[in-house]
Amino acid sequence: LKGRKVVLGVTGSIAAVECVKLCRELIRNGAEVHVVMSKDAQTIVHPWALEFASGRPVTTEIDGRVQHVSLCGDVPDRADLLLIAPATANTISKIACGIDDTPVTTFATTALGGGMPVMVVPAMHGTMMAHKAVAENIKRLKALGVTVLEPKAEEGKAKMPSIDYIVSSVVAKVGKRDLEGKSVLVIAGATEEPIDDIRVVTNRSSGETGVELAKAAFERGAEVELWMGRCSVELPEEVPTARFSSFQDLWQMTRKVKHDIVLFPAAVSDFSPDKVQGKIPSDRDTLKIVLKRNPKLIDKMARHFVVGFKAQAGMDVDGLVKESVALIKRSGCKLVVANSMENVRPGRTKVVLVDKNGLVDKVEGAKAQVADRIIDVVVRSMA
Repeated sequence: LKGRKVVLGVTGSIAAVECVKLCRELIRNGAEVHVVMSKDAQTIVHPWALEFASGRPVTTEIDGRVQHVSLCGDVPDRADLLLIAPATANTISKIACGIDDTPVTTFATTALGGGMPVMVVPAMHGTMMAHKAVAENIKRLKALGVTVLEPKAEEGKAKMPSIDYIVSSVVAKVGKRDLEGKSVLVIAGATEEPIDDIRVVTNRSSGETGVELAKAAFERGAEVELWMGRCSVELPEEVPTARFSSFQDLWQMTRKVKHDIVLFPAAVSDFSPDKVQGKIPSDRDTLKIVLKRNPKLIDKMARHFVVGFKAQAGMDVDGLVKESVALIKRSGCKLVVANSMENVRPGRTKVVLVDKNGLVDKVEGAKAQVADRIIDVVVRSMA
């Protein structure tokens, strides 16, 4: 969000208590944030808190500075986005009907009239969200071109989604958008191959890299789908996710691949045992398990722009590049991201990016940063 100006509109939902954190996270991502508050919002969060968070004066009423015009009007250097979070049923309905009797709704009327992007994040009790008039007004907002983020339905409430989801959605709306119009599939996590009805053979994949890749592609404007096996990380709210368990599950799912780009960091089992029905008795002194080789799923996806992933142990850069080029020649994938497992730990990784000609880049850092660099290379390679 570097160089982007965001107006944060805060209305009178109890979810307004999250706005200090939301404001800081937008700034951490590079945005310049200006806050406007309704009168009811000020009874929940003091304007001074958001002035501290944003580093700028908060608009609590429209005055001679005509802030709604200078920030959202048809003027040079206006804001890039009006984000209303949280948005109450009252505010949503007023904007849908063109009523502007609060500072936030006046900003919204000005922004919509000037063709400026507007994003609304509803937060209210579930019964209010279910009201036919409110539902109809949300449809009217969408018809006006407003982006409406889906709330979380919990405890009878339509709760504001996570701050990560909101910030990712803002980045996707006004960020680089260099994957706009592209569909991206991320296949991640570990397979679990059943030995019997109780035990499985699996691996140490956490799914973390896959989640970061899905979020990075989403923030570039792509239509993203995530297929996730066993994992130990929280799944992103902003990306539709389907789950798989075994190699056979994933084998069936890959028949449905129609995406422009496939990112394949999943740790898919190379071998599977013949499953025993029931539970193998635990009183045996020894147990022999015969593993049979599975086909390579990545080999059947050559018609797509596929990014393969190669994990090794105790291998230097030259060895990783050699293995990656061999994978490209065999499978037809366009790029390979390779690493040696001693360079991987929670939240961080060190990888090499390889194409058919050899080493493209070496990247080390937080997995979110590495994922973003991988997407950079994908975009350049597709140009």
